[in-house]
Amino acid sequence: MGNVRPTYIKRVAEKLVAEFPDAFSRDFASNKELLERYTNIDSKVMRNRIAGYISTMMEQKQHKNEMQPEA
Repeated sequence: MGNVRPTYIKRVAEKLVAEFPDAFSRDFASNKELLERYTNIDSKVMRNRIAGYISTMMEQKQHKNEMQPEA
């Protein structure tokens, strides 16, 4: 079973990835630092959850790109 995340975590993460598509990566620590730079989120828990979801999104995106056959 996977993690069920609240909609507000997903919404913020997806908006940030759409705005800065090349900035984020699979690395949680670097995503956390980027969140500090790009947002004004004061809550440590919220920042960590968003950074974790962004890391998961980027990992899924990379896995999806690897699975697509080359044309």
